[in-house]
Amino acid sequence: MKGFSNRWSDLPGYILGVTREIWEERGVATLEHTYAADIPVRTPMGVAVGNAGVIASTLATLAEFPDRELLGEDVIFSGDEEAGFLSSHRIISTGTHANDGWFGPATGRRFQVRVIADCAAKAHVIYDEWLVRDNGGLVRQLGGDPRIFARDLIAREGGPERARRPFTPAVDIAGAYVGRGNENEWGVRYAQSLERLMQADFAHVLAAWDRAAIGEYAGARTRVGARAIADFWLSLRAAFPSATFTIHHRIGMDGAMMPPRAAVRWSLDGTHDGFGLFGPPTGAPVHVMGMAHAEYGPYGPDGVGLRREYALFDEIAIWKQILLHTGDL
Repeated sequence: MKGFSNRWSDLPGYILGVTREIWEERGVATLEHTYAADIPVRTPMGVAVGNAGVIASTLATLAEFPDRELLGEDVIFSGDEEAGFLSSHRIISTGTHANDGWFGPATGRRFQVRVIADCAAKAHVIYDEWLVRDNGGLVRQLGGDPRIFARDLIAREGGPERARRPFTPAVDIAGAYVGRGNENEWGVRYAQSLERLMQADFAHVLAAWDRAAIGEYAGARTRVGARAIADFWLSLRAAFPSATFTIHHRIGMDGAMMPPRAAVRWSLDGTHDGFGLFGPPTGAPVHVMGMAHAEYGPYGPDGVGLRREYALFDEIAIWKQILLHTGDL
C-alpha cells in the first residue's frame, strides 16, 4: 500500500498487525509513529488529543490486565491509499483483572468483551479515531454493577463538580477525517434498518433478520433469534423515546472470503425520558455514542437475512450522565 510499510499487504493486515504488535508484543512505542501526535480520540467517556494520552492509557490498561489480548474479528473499511482509509475494527478483548487500576481493586476475574474502533489512516499513520468499549459488560464480568461503578467513578474523580464529563457533541473536536463512508448496498441496507428500528418499527427485525440470528450487544449480552434481538433494540429505544437518532458513518463490504457486511457509527441524543435499559426516567440529558456491525446471509423473506449483529455503547458513560444530572451519588 502506498505510504505504508511493506510489512502490510492490505489495510486489514495493517490494522490487525499493528494492534497485535502494540498489545500482545508489548510494542507500545509503536504508537509514537503509528498514531499522529495530534490525533483526536473520541470514546463515550470523553475526547482526548494526542498520542501521548493513548500511550499512557495503553500502559495503564496493560498494568491492570497484563495478559490482555485484542483478537481482531473483522476490519470493515472504506477509502483507498490515495484518499486514505477508514477502518472499523471489531475486537474481542480478553484478560485477567490481576492488578488494581481504573476498574478498581484487582478481582482476579477473567473478562471477554467486544470493542469497535473506527480509525482513519493514511501513509502508515492513524490520524482520527472513534472507539467504543463494552465497559458495562467488563464491569459485570468483574462482579460489579454498571450503575454503582459509575457512581463510584464520579467519587474517585473528585465528585460531581470535578468528575470528567462523558462525550457529547458539544465537546467534540474537529478532526481531519470528514468522510461519511461509502454507498455499498450492504451499508445502505443496514443503515436503513437501524433507522426503521429507531422509528419504533421493531417488526422490521422479524422481517429482515434471520430467524436464527445471533446478536452480541452492550453489557456482554447475547441474544438469539429475531424476536429477542427486536426486544433488545426496543429496550434501548424505550429508555430514550424522544432522542434524535443520527447515522454519522456507514460502510458496506462484500467479498474477500467474508459474508456481505456493514459497519455503522450512530448516536442517540436527547433525554432519559422513558422506562427501558436504564431504569425509571430521570429527565437527564444523555448522548449515546454507538457502533454496530452486521453480517448477512441467505435466510430471509426476500432471500437475504441479517444473521450476525454486533452493537456497542458504553453503559458506564450513560449512567454517569444520568447520575451527574440526578445527583443520586
